[in-house]
Amino acid sequence: MGAIPADIETDTQPPMTVPLWHFVVALGFLLAGVVLGALAPLGVAPGRATLAHVHLLLAGWVCVTIMGAMTQFVPVWSGTAIHSERLAAAQLWGVGVGLAGFAGCLLTGAYAWLPAFGAVLLAGFWVFVYNLGRTLLGVRPWDVTERHFALALGFLVAVTGLGLALAVGYVRPVFADLPVVRGDVRAAHATLAVFGVVLTTVFGALYQLATMFTQSDLDRLDAPLRTVEEIGYPIGVVALAGGRLFGSSLAGRLGALLVVAGVVAMAVILGRRLRQRTVEWTPMLRRYGVAAAAMLLWAVPTARAWFLAPLDPAHTFGAPAGVNLLLFGVVGFVVAGTLYHVVPFIVWVHRYSDRLGFEAVPMIDDLYDARLARVDLVALVAGAAALTLAESGVFAARTVPWAGMGIETGTAAATLFGGVASGVGFAVFAANLVGVVR
Repeated sequence: MGAIPADIETDTQPPMTVPLWHFVVALGFLLAGVVLGALAPLGVAPGRATLAHVHLLLAGWVCVTIMGAMTQFVPVWSGTAIHSERLAAAQLWGVGVGLAGFAGCLLTGAYAWLPAFGAVLLAGFWVFVYNLGRTLLGVRPWDVTERHFALALGFLVAVTGLGLALAVGYVRPVFADLPVVRGDVRAAHATLAVFGVVLTTVFGALYQLATMFTQSDLDRLDAPLRTVEEIGYPIGVVALAGGRLFGSSLAGRLGALLVVAGVVAMAVILGRRLRQRTVEWTPMLRRYGVAAAAMLLWAVPTARAWFLAPLDPAHTFGAPAGVNLLLFGVVGFVVAGTLYHVVPFIVWVHRYSDRLGFEAVPMIDDLYDARLARVDLVALVAGAAALTLAESGVFAARTVPWAGMGIETGTAAATLFGGVASGVGFAVFAANLVGVVR
C-alpha cells in the first residue's frame, strides 16, 4: 500500500497533532497497564491493582485510541469537517487527567477522590460524544460504519454514567434505595463498555478497513452475516446488559446468544475478506487474521457458558477461559493492527502527500520498521496464547505457595511467560510507532 486510498477525502481531516496526541497518550496508558498487569500476579502491586489495570487498558489505551481514530477518520470517511477542533483537544485532557487520577486513587486507596476524577473522566468522554455526535449529524445517509459509531457513542454515555455512579458508591451508599445492587451495576457497566462501546466501534471500523485494505468487497454470502451482526448484535448487547442489571436470566440468555452470533458473523466476514484479499499481507492484515481466529475461539466456550449462566460474574466477558481471547486476541490485535496503518497514514499525508508526483516519496508501510513489527507480532501471539492456556486451567501440576498464594506451578509459569512476552511485544510495538511519529 503505497499511498492513500482514492475514495476518501483527506482535506476534511483535523490537524495532525490532534489524533497523534491521542495515540501517544494511549500508548502511555498501554505501557502503564502492561506493567501493572505484570506486577499484579506477583502480589507486589498496590491497592486495587486489577481494577486499575483494566481501566488503564480499556478506558486508556483502547478508548483513547478510538477517540483519536474517530476524530481523524469520521471526517475523512464521511467527507465532512470535525465539529470543533478545540473540543477534540479538550476531550483528551479530560479523559487523560481523569483516568490518571482515577487509576491513582485505586492504587493508593484514596477512594474519597474517586468521584471527582470520575466526573472529570466522564466530562472528557461526553465532550467527545458531543463533538463526534454533532459531526455525524451533518452526514446523511449514514453508512454501516457511521451507524455503528453512532451506537457506540450512545453506549459510551450509558457506560460513563454507570461508571460515575460506581465511583460515587465508594464514598456514599448510592444503591441503598435503588432496585439494583452494586454488583449488578458493575456487571452492566462492564458489559456495555466491552461489548457496547469497544466491540461496536471495532466492528464498524472493520467494515471500512477490512474491505479497503484487502481491496475486496462484501459479497452475497456476507450479506446475511452482516444482517445478523448489524441488527442482532446491538440488540443482544442491550438485552445482556439489561438482564445483568435487573437480574433477568431470560433477557441475559437471549442477549448472550445474539452477542455470540454477532461476533461469529463478524469473524466470518473478516476471515472471508482476508482470504479474498488482492494485496500482500501487511502488519495490519496479519493482526486482523489473529483477531478473526480469536473471535471464533472465544465464541465456542462462551456460547455454552452464557447459555448456562449468563448472569454469573465469572462469565462477564464470556467463558473464564476466553477472557484473554476477547480482550487481548480480538480487541488488542485489531487496535494494534489498525494503528500500524493509521499512525503512518497520518504522518504520510501531512509530510509527503503534497510531494507526490514531484519527487520520490516513501510508501506508508515504509515509515515503520517491518522487522520490529514481526518481532512484536510473534511476542504478542506467544503472550496471548500463554495467558489463554493459563486461564483455561489445562496445566495439571501440584499447587505450591508463591507470593503468598497457592498457584499451580504450570499455571504460574505460563502466566509469567505470557506476561513477559506480552510486555516485550507491547514495548516493541510502542517503540515502533513512536519512531514513526518522531
